[in-house]
Amino acid sequence: MKGNNQTSVTEFILLGFSDLSRLQSLLFIVFLVMYILTLLGNISIITIVKTDPQLQTPMYYFLTNLSFVDICYSSTITPKALVDFQVEENTISLLECATQLFMFITLAAAECLLLATMAYDRYVAICNPLHYPVVMTRRVCIQFVIVVYMVSTVYSLMQTVNIFSVTFCGFNEINHFYCDVDPLLKLSCSVTFANKVVFSILAGMVGFLAVTAIVLSYILIISAILRIQSSEGRRKAFSTCASHFITVILFFGTLIFIYVIPSSYFSPNTNRVVSVIYTMVIPMVNPMIYSLRNKDVKQALRKVLEKKCFCHTKNFFS
Repeated sequence: MKGNNQTSVTEFILLGFSDLSRLQSLLFIVFLVMYILTLLGNISIITIVKTDPQLQTPMYYFLTNLSFVDICYSSTITPKALVDFQVEENTISLLECATQLFMFITLAAAECLLLATMAYDRYVAICNPLHYPVVMTRRVCIQFVIVVYMVSTVYSLMQTVNIFSVTFCGFNEINHFYCDVDPLLKLSCSVTFANKVVFSILAGMVGFLAVTAIVLSYILIISAILRIQSSEGRRKAFSTCASHFITVILFFGTLIFIYVIPSSYFSPNTNRVVSVIYTMVIPMVNPMIYSLRNKDVKQALRKVLEKKCFCHTKNFFS
């Protein structure tokens, strides 16, 4: 058992990428570019969907919420990481650390549940197209999103209280660039077995709910697509859920790598790299996946750009 007669910790030191001292400037630029692209891409998706009448459908309503979550998700981690590249001692108070973890878990859970909701939406659209307008009404979509945010918030609050109910004393260096569960529990000077069990149970419940909804939806979707007679019909049906499927693979793939596979299987450096993909790269590429593979979004984007070009040309000659 760890001793508990040491001084209580009031702040932590985020080691981040301090071992890569020669790459600090390069990493700062890379992280900054990724964050800017994340903001531009997701804000563009939200703006395009809100302004184009043809995109006022449940699928794009959920997509705007996914973009909103990705903006907040990246903003919870990246700005602090950018600041830490510019200062010598990367400290974060106990309260700030708890707040960051709470926001991080809330938004990660919200993304999981939103992706599950989007899978259900695609299931209804492909398997029951005639009933789609009746089943996926605007009121139902809003209720889905409210439930997603409520469940995510309550879940995150329970996890945050669980993690920060342990005692932190003595050693306060977090071998990560943000406050995450495993690095925090490793600093505790109390027994953390029960906390890890509670974390796994709660995470398993939310993860099982999301994964089950996604897997069942795609089993039914694939079955329905295979029953379509024409190859063109199958192609169109598959294209409506291809972007979502790619996003699911990327998000849950990294999630499983970090939180399901035992940490003893990979080094802290590997954990940091995967965490960068998880917290920064995926929120950046999600808008690209949905815009590059979606004809409706590309047409709406083209309209916006043509309208801006026309306005600039008109102002120039006026």
